[in-house]
Amino acid sequence: MRILYLDCRMGAAGDMLTAALLELLPEGERAAFVERMNALGIPGVHVELLPAVKCGITGSRVAVTVHGEDEEEHCHAHAHEHVHGHCHHHEHEPGHCEAHPGCPHGHAHAGAGHHHHSLADISAVINGLDIPESVKGRAGAVYAAIAGAESRVHGREVGEVHFHEVGAMDAVADVVGACLLADMLAPERIICSPVRTGFGTVKCAHGVLPVPAPATALLLEGVPVFAGDIAGEMTTPTGAALLKSLAGEFGELPPMRMERIGYGMGSRDFPAANCVRAILGESLGEARAEPETAELFCTLDDVTAEDLSWACSALLEAGALDVYTAPVYMKKGRQGALLSCLCSYGRRNEFARLILRLTPTLGVRIYAPERVKLERSVYSVETEYGPVRIKRASGYGIEKAKPEYEDLARISGETGKPIAELRRELEKLI
Repeated sequence: MRILYLDCRMGAAGDMLTAALLELLPEGERAAFVERMNALGIPGVHVELLPAVKCGITGSRVAVTVHGEDEEEHCHAHAHEHVHGHCHHHEHEPGHCEAHPGCPHGHAHAGAGHHHHSLADISAVINGLDIPESVKGRAGAVYAAIAGAESRVHGREVGEVHFHEVGAMDAVADVVGACLLADMLAPERIICSPVRTGFGTVKCAHGVLPVPAPATALLLEGVPVFAGDIAGEMTTPTGAALLKSLAGEFGELPPMRMERIGYGMGSRDFPAANCVRAILGESLGEARAEPETAELFCTLDDVTAEDLSWACSALLEAGALDVYTAPVYMKKGRQGALLSCLCSYGRRNEFARLILRLTPTLGVRIYAPERVKLERSVYSVETEYGPVRIKRASGYGIEKAKPEYEDLARISGETGKPIAELRRELEKLI
């Protein structure tokens, strides 16, 4: 089995992940990949692969400019002008900012690179690129996750989150590059180490924020993390969103035969090597240290329908992969409910405690089922009703796509059209 292991013990950023994965290509193919990135037509973007050395280790750094301007210069030059900057480079000095919700568009920004883009604009750019559909779906989902985290942090709708052109297109290049390389390398398993976040504070136009930055913290929910001993922001929102999308598992390096190793470098110097290390190789065929998922069951005959519904909602809000109930007959002929909760195996005890707290049950059964799943992603399309999210699933020669129910319900409420009619209409755009 082909395994890709991402060592993020020094944190992660989009450009560092891209550089590490790029180093896994045969040396003769790396320049061709950079040419391919530059030929995609991401607005204003130019990509370079540069040699870099950290603590005596040789690796690569991906440098992205937008209209000749790099993101670090843009962030530092304009931090005083913007409500919030979109600067996602791990290697930046303090002054880094997250995405930019609801920036007043009355600013007079001289020169190229000072426009703002919504998530729909970014999705349109990604969907217009000459890359596989599966890569478009994953890249779009990564950006949607970033926008979703920013919207939650700032209490705004996703559609109100705007990204500065330099930071946005820089991150599009990082996200598309990393997703495209993962597709080309085609590992069967992608595993990531525990992720270093850094600690302390970071200064932004809004003021001083804690590290990990609020959006990064949301994106890393459910991921094993640690602060480490280096102050500052070690993992960015773009890096966090990519890791959450790419990695199916988090843990230590599994038994494998290493074939290629890549080092993606940041620009700042620390006492430890500032890099993401990517390792590609073959599994030695030993059993996994732990299953991927756990399924928790309990039966209930003394809970109201309202309380059971509330418990299910709370489990999903806590990050359960799936929750359902089914009617059952219990001892003494009592009619009750079977509650099932699917979660990551590493969080099984956390969810068992949550079920014990939320319901009257006195015990929870835990199983470790195998799960065959399609790769899922969400992207946005523009329609006459505004942006509509499309859920896509693929794998095993199967492709599925459908409009997001919540968007159909919203449009139905606005237009009076039945959801079934809207679904038929919008499926023509998929």
